[in-house]
Amino acid sequence: MKKAGIISLGCPKNRVDSENILGIIKRLGYSLTNDINEANYVFINTCGFITDAKKESIDTILENINQDKKIIVTGCLVQRYLDDLKREIPEVDLWIPISDYPIFAKRMKEIDDSITDKYGIDYHYRILSSGKYTAYLRIGEGCSNHCSYCAIPLIRGEYVSRTLDETIEEAKSLAKLGIKELVVLEQDTTKYGIDFRNGTNIVTLLKELLKIKEFDYIRLLYLYPDEISDELIDLIASEPRLTSYFDIPIQHSETHILKDMNRRGTKEDLRVLFSKIRNRVPHSIIRTTIMVGFPGETSEDVDNLIEFMKEVRFDHLGVFTYSPEEDTPSINYPHQVKDEEKEERKARVMKAQQAISYKNNKAHIGEIMEGMIFVKEHNHYLLRSYFNAPDNIDGKIIVNSSKPLEIGSIVKVKITDAFVYDLMGEVVEY
Repeated sequence: MKKAGIISLGCPKNRVDSENILGIIKRLGYSLTNDINEANYVFINTCGFITDAKKESIDTILENINQDKKIIVTGCLVQRYLDDLKREIPEVDLWIPISDYPIFAKRMKEIDDSITDKYGIDYHYRILSSGKYTAYLRIGEGCSNHCSYCAIPLIRGEYVSRTLDETIEEAKSLAKLGIKELVVLEQDTTKYGIDFRNGTNIVTLLKELLKIKEFDYIRLLYLYPDEISDELIDLIASEPRLTSYFDIPIQHSETHILKDMNRRGTKEDLRVLFSKIRNRVPHSIIRTTIMVGFPGETSEDVDNLIEFMKEVRFDHLGVFTYSPEEDTPSINYPHQVKDEEKEERKARVMKAQQAISYKNNKAHIGEIMEGMIFVKEHNHYLLRSYFNAPDNIDGKIIVNSSKPLEIGSIVKVKITDAFVYDLMGEVVEY
């Protein structure tokens, strides 16, 4: 029997694509395996966002060719560099760019004559890979922000919202599967509905999702700062099932750099936004992403960024170095920063954040957190509460319990200890 496995690279949005690809593979009659060594058809869903991601994708392809397997490569890297990839890695059996997902089965027929179907990817057949109780819900495609460093619009195109009816339909289907934790995401989640021009927006969608009572928690990822409305903040503040978790990638604090990045808003706008969130949602968790080494950034800018971090007190912060990407405006900007300087600045920012995170985490000691047990590790469990998202970027909540806990169970935990990134607690109600 034909056995197929998939290697999914990149972000959670790509993971959803991989889950939909798994669905179509199964419909085509393949037996699915988690062991790539067993598979005679290997699907590699690539990322092409920045240089490191592209290198990981290329390395993964090269590791899997010439092993008496059919290699099918999909995703962002293929969408952007199809002709170059075909020329440089002819050993790959089939390249399927994102634009060909609607004719996925037809493309597969090129390497498998037994296929007679013509259908494309369909979320109704999606096979979840994020656990039995957690699932991502994509609400759109593409991005129209056109940050000067970002290739996403070149890969995925302009932002297009999924229809409200289809989005809710998929959410209901996930609820029927027993999903308790729904994570709503897109490249810019806050832009949802902007292309409908009928008043539908992210708040409209969230209110509809809240009507699905099977979801214990609904979380938003990737919010653009100047699109976070008072209405959205107030809804999160008033609805316990909406996690008070604000994932807001700001990229930088300094206004002149934000302007060069073609990002809207100023440092003062960010200051006002975070103050508003802290005041209206007292137990809020704020996560952000920072880029260092952008062309024109100075050491003083990094000093100012660190001071801003101390002022806002981000609970979770990721930092990456600027990567010059082909066909993006910033690749031609003057005053490019040397790689070694980028790394030094990254280390400075992370060192500063470690102190901030440790202080923030210590403030949670004694707090009672409610959340979902999602994995057992050795003699303890891991909990997901409003504190941490399911993408392995935030810290962990390590839970000790005197009695066995079921995966997927909702428990209350008292936080007893804190570390730089992680929390530790014990069950007080199960």
